[in-house]
Amino acid sequence: MPGIDEDIAQGMASRPRWWLILAGLVIILAGAFLAQLVRTTDGTTVRDIRFAGTNGTVMSALLYVPKNATPATPAPGILAVHGYINSRETQDGFAIEFARRGYVVLALDQTGHGYSGGAAFSNGFGGPDGLRYLSSLPIVDSDQIGLEGHSMGGWTVLAAAAAMPDVYASMVLVGSSTGAPYAQEGSTTRPRNLALVFSRYDEFSKLMWGVDRALDVPTSVKLQAVFGTEAPVVAKRLYGTIAEGTARKLYQPSTTHPGDHLSTAAIGDAAEWFAATLKGGTPRPRSDQVWYWKEAGTGIGLVGFIMIVLGAFDALVRLPFFASVGAAAIPAAEQRNRGWWRGFALNTGLPALLFFPTFLAAFILLPASKWLPQAVTTQITLWALVGAGVSLVLGRLMKRPADTHQSDWPKSILLAGATVAAGYAALWLTDRLFHTDFRLWVVAIKLPSLRHLVIAAIYVVPLTLAFLVTARSLASATVRSDSARLRYLAAVLMLTSGFMVMLGVIYAVLFMTGVLITSFDPLSTVIALQFVPVLAAVAIIATFTWQRTGSHRAGGLITGLLVTLYAVAGTATQG
Repeated sequence: MPGIDEDIAQGMASRPRWWLILAGLVIILAGAFLAQLVRTTDGTTVRDIRFAGTNGTVMSALLYVPKNATPATPAPGILAVHGYINSRETQDGFAIEFARRGYVVLALDQTGHGYSGGAAFSNGFGGPDGLRYLSSLPIVDSDQIGLEGHSMGGWTVLAAAAAMPDVYASMVLVGSSTGAPYAQEGSTTRPRNLALVFSRYDEFSKLMWGVDRALDVPTSVKLQAVFGTEAPVVAKRLYGTIAEGTARKLYQPSTTHPGDHLSTAAIGDAAEWFAATLKGGTPRPRSDQVWYWKEAGTGIGLVGFIMIVLGAFDALVRLPFFASVGAAAIPAAEQRNRGWWRGFALNTGLPALLFFPTFLAAFILLPASKWLPQAVTTQITLWALVGAGVSLVLGRLMKRPADTHQSDWPKSILLAGATVAAGYAALWLTDRLFHTDFRLWVVAIKLPSLRHLVIAAIYVVPLTLAFLVTARSLASATVRSDSARLRYLAAVLMLTSGFMVMLGVIYAVLFMTGVLITSFDPLSTVIALQFVPVLAAVAIIATFTWQRTGSHRAGGLITGLLVTLYAVAGTATQG
């Protein structure tokens, strides 16, 4: 039958195939080895540590120790902190380059983030605990400590500076600010020796510095007060003096708020400032950077993870035990007629149109609590459920065709669980060997902690129900004459085109005018960037599993589990 995968046409009784799993594992290990090689360049060691913070709160961090740092020859130290709903690995670009320049780096998980305990925003975001721990290390010169934080991480290091005003020498705020809403007020003397790296297209200029466009940050009255001037601040001009601790400098790289982590300019700016304000480092040109190879390595890991998930499913579904799950995949549509294109428009446009309304509704109506402990995961869940509900209603009105085969529910659930477990087993192995997760930029698959698994139990059912609807919609849109390659492309475009168009318009306007047209919710704007790669992965997995079972069920279960774990392990816990 044209368009049906040859393997399916031959039936699912063939032997399990393991090559895709093995290839994925090789890719993962190769990527992790590359990432670790970059992290440990020039003899740096990286350790995954835990230490006790305020009231016994368990704090998590990665400790980068350059070879020059010993108890006999203490080195300068830097506390590096990620932003909201990120984790310690997000700071890898900064941490790697700081360590290469001879600094001991403590890349901290804020409270309520990553593997640190407590609730988000508590205990000064964990900043005072991080600075206290870093300054206590015998390999650190306690007179030469720098503080660097991105976004809310800037407020974290400002909290550390306020708690221990004499235990740091200089600070870099990246995409962050002093003062309201959550940080200590700035002045011409506090914080000590401050550099501000604030990109020209930062989405949070209104929140941080009270100006509508990041391009206009130099005219911010709030910033001018910190710099001790009544005129617009001139980028890269030194204000005050380093010796007196009043030095100030503004850098404005041409990137966005999340783009700071992928910017050689932003990372070079931070390294340059610490070279000028901390003594004892190893001089390197600001252009001498290698961190992006680490990013490539963990990005390769993401690809390998998807390969292992697909390979595990392909092998398991061929086992005799799962015979009732598999069947020939029969496309639902003969051709792409007007009805097909209406369904395509619905499935690609609806998720994007519902994104901001549902995220704002969840923020207002469903604040974090004991029963809904993660604000962002709650927003994602409401978005997914509303979209699924509307899709079901419209699909019924449009008389959308159903699957020709309905796979066995109990065995589909077992198959989905085993498939996801195989992917996370590879992640566990990588974490144990190299202390890395699978990530590219802010798109990261992290190993969940026990706390994350408990929280996941709250969200997994509604999210899985929603993604079962998504998988069913994709199955209903399959076309008989399509090749396997075209089928994957159509599925990916169906789930991602709406977000790509929406984000394309938002960022085209931002780059052309400096104006963020979604300034009413800049955080959700940044979060939306992750939806394109995540939904692309959902489309690939759902299509792959449908081609091997003829049903949407396994794909919906697998993607529901994966999205739940992805969201819960990668965001902040408030409740």
